[in-house]
Amino acid sequence: MTIRRMNGLMLPAVAIIMLMPSCKGNQNQQQQQVPELAVLTVSEESTTLQSGMPTTLEGENDVEIRPQIQGFLTKVCVEEGQKVTKGQTLFTIDQVSLQAAVDAAQAAVAVAQANVNTATTNMNNNKMLFEKNIISQPAYQTSVDAYNAAKAQYNQAMANLTSARKNLSYSVVTAPASGVVGSIDFREGSLVSPTSLLTVLSNNSDMRATFSLNEKEILALTDDGKRSLQEAIKLMPQVTLTLANGEKYQYPGKIVSISGVIDPSTGSATAKAIFPNPDGMLHSGNTGKVMIPRTRANSILIPQAATYEMQDMKFVYVVNDSNKVKSRAIQIADENDGQNYIVIGGLQPGERIVTEGVGITVKDDMTIKPKK
Repeated sequence: MTIRRMNGLMLPAVAIIMLMPSCKGNQNQQQQQVPELAVLTVSEESTTLQSGMPTTLEGENDVEIRPQIQGFLTKVCVEEGQKVTKGQTLFTIDQVSLQAAVDAAQAAVAVAQANVNTATTNMNNNKMLFEKNIISQPAYQTSVDAYNAAKAQYNQAMANLTSARKNLSYSVVTAPASGVVGSIDFREGSLVSPTSLLTVLSNNSDMRATFSLNEKEILALTDDGKRSLQEAIKLMPQVTLTLANGEKYQYPGKIVSISGVIDPSTGSATAKAIFPNPDGMLHSGNTGKVMIPRTRANSILIPQAATYEMQDMKFVYVVNDSNKVKSRAIQIADENDGQNYIVIGGLQPGERIVTEGVGITVKDDMTIKPKK
């Protein structure tokens, strides 16, 4: 075995050879520990983000259909979801008793008319007798009173007939406007009354989306009160609708009103947007989000995945010239499309931030290998 002398010690050559690969392995391990992560160089530009406001849709004109009389349903003429036109029959109520009431009222009118005819003849005869001084004034007046009583009974009978006919007409429940039939909870044989909600008829050619705007958002729309709400509405761009499944509705809408009164219990005002519904895809009760676009000039836009949160504050990892990362707090705007943030403080154009592994693998003072 070959023996070498190092610093006064005798070491075998084999030991030196074994140490050399070990040192090289440590160097490779240190190089492998530097992660390669995506970074973004931030810049200022005009940015538009859409804020989503939860909403429930209603037809432009939702009409509650209730019977005006009590009775048993004999026929349901429509199905749920069916499109109907104004005047179309929706329900019918048992007409037997109602038709009998009409027949009785007509008979009463005939009797009353006969009594009027008799009273008229007596009054006319007594008038001639009175003029010839054959009967006295009180006798003639008695016939006049009998005529007036018969006439009043006739008018009462006619009123009863009109009421009976109207009740009979109420047995056929028709659509007061065109629309789509909602849920139907009563079927043939059910006893219904004026308190029974038979269905809701929704005129859904246009759909109304109601949502809330807080005081801060209203101030932003009115430029801190420098313009009225009406002027702000006219200047607002079209809005879009995100459906419950996350898909974007194909037809844009328009905000038509914003309540000028802020509810003290919620701190918000009610706003309404109208969306066209030519295909009938939307129905009353659908939910979604009204997406309101807002544009900021000279803004820094970063992906939300590049941030992490701690104690209600947002942080990013800034990469310095030596590729070492350092956490930094940032301030963001209220606009939020669920994917990006507008940074209003904490970052400067030209700085680099880590966009990969934030909150998972990235640590403060870590050295990384940037990649785009």
